[in-house]
Amino acid sequence: MIKIGIPSCFLYPDPNRNVFGPKTLCYIASDFADFVSRKGVIPVLIPDLHGDEMKQFLDELDGIVLQGGTDMAPESYNEKPIGQWKGDEYRDEFELAILDWAVKNGKPVLGICRGFQVMNVYFGGTLFQDIQTQKSDALQHRDAEKYDQLSHAIAFNEGTLLDRLYEDEQNKIVNSVHHQGVKDLGKNLEAYAYCPTDGMIEAFGWKGAEEGKVMAVQWHPEFFHNFKNGKLIDGDKVYEYFLTKIKTKK
Repeated sequence: MIKIGIPSCFLYPDPNRNVFGPKTLCYIASDFADFVSRKGVIPVLIPDLHGDEMKQFLDELDGIVLQGGTDMAPESYNEKPIGQWKGDEYRDEFELAILDWAVKNGKPVLGICRGFQVMNVYFGGTLFQDIQTQKSDALQHRDAEKYDQLSHAIAFNEGTLLDRLYEDEQNKIVNSVHHQGVKDLGKNLEAYAYCPTDGMIEAFGWKGAEEGKVMAVQWHPEFFHNFKNGKLIDGDKVYEYFLTKIKTKK
């Protein structure tokens, strides 16, 4: 059985919460658990462990998928907040440490949305804290009401992994549920895809490992099943390719 580790999202203590108000909760979106789960593949939530307990836990995993969620804190990429977007520095440190373990131990990693941004920061890149504020020619990449029904065209850089995976796709469209994005691409990362309207990078892979072993996408393939306004690209193709990087080592 392949075990895919998913670093937790966090809900911090909140006295107004009726259940577990004083406690920090670790969680995963149910859509994400469904997406990662396959025959012979189980999603494993990585809790907030430390030291030897965390190492022991991680050593049992075959790969890592970084899920979406709250913003990264600007301090995590050496900036100061420009507005209301303070992010979650605690979660940043938690995920960056897990990503560091995975890279140094040769484990496959797939980043999705926030995970895409975490991976860019890990490799020395920076983010737009708010695309609409900082990039005047940008599309609207997030709408709280439309949420996973917001979409835009996607273009793949010629000859790259995703260009080959999606060469037969007729509707090159993805959903868009993010207001932050790549400003400066991290070191040794190769852009796989971009938004053709505003040039925002939408996918990349790390050139320090074999192709596709460490990669990330800005869109949310786990939400594709819910899209009502037409047809998106096949959300499973990236994940299935990622799994081949694990299966060939098993």
